[in-house]
Amino acid sequence: KKKKKSNTAMLLAGTVAVAVVVVAVVLRHWWLCQSGAATKRPGERVKTMIVLGSGGHTGEMRRLLSGMDLAAFHPRVYVLSDTDQTSERHAVAVEAEFAPATAKECSFVRIPRSREVKQSYVSAVFSTLVSLVACVPLVLRARCDLIICNGPGTCVPICVVAYLAKFLGIKWCKIIFVESICRVESLSLTAKLLRPFADCILVQWPELQQRYPHTKYLARLV
Repeated sequence: KKKKKSNTAMLLAGTVAVAVVVVAVVLRHWWLCQSGAATKRPGERVKTMIVLGSGGHTGEMRRLLSGMDLAAFHPRVYVLSDTDQTSERHAVAVEAEFAPATAKECSFVRIPRSREVKQSYVSAVFSTLVSLVACVPLVLRARCDLIICNGPGTCVPICVVAYLAKFLGIKWCKIIFVESICRVESLSLTAKLLRPFADCILVQWPELQQRYPHTKYLARLV
């Protein structure tokens, strides 16, 4: 009987401990969702990480950047997958045309791609874990104030690590995901995966925002 009571007490204590941890995590996540990032003073730098996808996603990001005041978002860190052969060239062209004064401060970093086109979801789990590990030193070293991303799963590991750094109080970074203009009726898998981690998911069709109220519609951005 004593042993049974001891096991019951341990089980109860373990259940309470798990419940406390879960409640603490939920409250912390809720607080992060309700709180805004530290306000920057006028003229103060906003170090920005820009995650490039590939193909059409890079084209959309290029059009998005061309409409921004890049002088307010520097230094800039461009992140692209190690198999992407074209995105860096597009980013260099944007820097030369729209931000020549601060172009010298930008840098490029490559990470393992989390999922290749037509790669099975089972094998993508392992490649995503590899990419996730590679993103930890990158995010902690860059210590950016803002992450802008769109498109494929390349950005998922980065956003997860950035969110964990924010959750642990290491570095506050605002995460903005811009959904592709091709997405008219439903969100992409990446947007769905990033819902718990992104501060803002921007869509480019008002109908899409009505279907997903947690997103925001500003205008056609690209």
